[in-house]
Amino acid sequence: MSTEPRLAEVAEPEPAQQAAPGTDQAVKETLEDYTLRFAPRSYRRWTPMVVATTALGGIAYMADFFIGAGIGLAHGTGNALLAIAVAAVVIFVTGFPLAYYGARYNIDLDLITRGSGFGYFGSVLTSVIFASFTFIFFALEGSIMAQGLKLGLGLPLWLGYLVSTLMVIPLVIYGMTALSKLQVWTTPIWLLLMVGPLVYLVATDPGTVDRFLAYAGTDGDGGINTASVLLGAGVCLSLIAQIGEQIDYLRFMPPKTVANKRSWWTAVVMAGPGWVVLGALKQAIGVFLAVYIIAEVGASAAPEPIQQFKGAFDAMMPSWLVVPLAVVLVVISQIKINVTNAYSGSLAWTNSFTRVTRRYPGRMVFVLVNLGFALALMEADMFSFLNSILGFYSNCAIAWVVTVATDIGINKYVLKLSPHAPEFRRGMLYAVNPVGVVAFVAASGLSIAMYFHALGDALQPYSPVAAAVIAFVLTPLMAVVTKGRYYLRRTDDGIAEPLLDEDGNPSAVAYECHVCRQQFERPDVAACRTHDAVVCSLCLSTDKVGDHVLPAGV
Repeated sequence: MSTEPRLAEVAEPEPAQQAAPGTDQAVKETLEDYTLRFAPRSYRRWTPMVVATTALGGIAYMADFFIGAGIGLAHGTGNALLAIAVAAVVIFVTGFPLAYYGARYNIDLDLITRGSGFGYFGSVLTSVIFASFTFIFFALEGSIMAQGLKLGLGLPLWLGYLVSTLMVIPLVIYGMTALSKLQVWTTPIWLLLMVGPLVYLVATDPGTVDRFLAYAGTDGDGGINTASVLLGAGVCLSLIAQIGEQIDYLRFMPPKTVANKRSWWTAVVMAGPGWVVLGALKQAIGVFLAVYIIAEVGASAAPEPIQQFKGAFDAMMPSWLVVPLAVVLVVISQIKINVTNAYSGSLAWTNSFTRVTRRYPGRMVFVLVNLGFALALMEADMFSFLNSILGFYSNCAIAWVVTVATDIGINKYVLKLSPHAPEFRRGMLYAVNPVGVVAFVAASGLSIAMYFHALGDALQPYSPVAAAVIAFVLTPLMAVVTKGRYYLRRTDDGIAEPLLDEDGNPSAVAYECHVCRQQFERPDVAACRTHDAVVCSLCLSTDKVGDHVLPAGV
């Protein structure tokens, strides 16, 4: 039996990296699982497959079923399946470089974004985009859970929204330690309840497959239509920012070596861009179950996941068991994803706030902020106009992810104008890098204008395509125009020890930050401007007067 610790079983950092009594609360909190900073080798003690399994446990959300059903009902099965496939390909291709960088260099997507075209303050824009992703999808999952609680317990929707929001707070307080345990314990039950009904329906009534494939939708005649495919793909592409939550797990990957190379790459692909394979399958299942519900119950209930699975369970088990099982499935799914949404959203808000104000207020403050936004959306009945919200939001998310992926794939590896190793520390980066910021603002701005018909009705379905193409073209173009001069404010961080070891992994050599007196590994520290010592990245971020921040130079 392997003695490798499971991700769910490690509760504390290494003793050398625990916060001593009396140290700043920011240091104590961020050392729980290295929020807002580089994840050190001493903490990353899990095998690649354990990390991948835990990461995939976080995509158990029910939104895919609703999204697939909505596209299928509007545009027909053929258009819906093509839309789902197009979006999946885009998400996989753009997610691959991001996942690789997160796993290879052990940093989250915000830290990757800083050094991949946006700059130290420029990536605040994308942190807000990511935080918006988390509360929009929290609201969606919370709405689905409230529907389940109304069906199973008779709770009014407004109360169900409140319950679904408040119940995640105790679970998210302790960060990834608690989240990983939750994912491991609930995944087998969730898989059984999700896959079982589908297998039963197909096996006992093959006609359901024929009806599914022949469904024409309410807006078409069953034929393939480019505009319908692109409109559907735009909704699916709102999930492109999910790669940020996958990287929140992937940053705990062990160093890549000759011995573990195969399992390391397998884990990165599976848990990184590979999440979209399961996501696309769930969307297709959502179309299938919606068509089944239309035939059995009627169109009004078809988009709601709780009704989809209630109808499927109805066909295979006693009536007294149907509603309880459907409610259990919805509640488990909602909890599995919404603790991650609340956690990742709080990190994004905290990261932005800390950089802008140079003060760390504590992550729990922004857990409550994120939940407040989500609850407001739910109480405003966002479920009824969700596709419009997702279609608009996807333009911003696509512009961001494609910009960063292009900077990594083209500017770093082809043009070699962007520094190969990621940089995220204050003082090492310019405040704003026009490469990513201009590409992102232009791509998102123009695509949003197209989405709202500002450039004519004929171009409206092509807004997600515009977001991707403009970001892909402008990112390398801006790097060439600026000659890459705005990536690094300085190239020397004042420490002789190399950032990377002989295998290209982040160095594990430890240094003591002279501000907080904690031990941090090489990539997380820089030389101090006013002392013959080093300072960690968080202490640099919260330095109000810049005493510790290195000046511009080589």
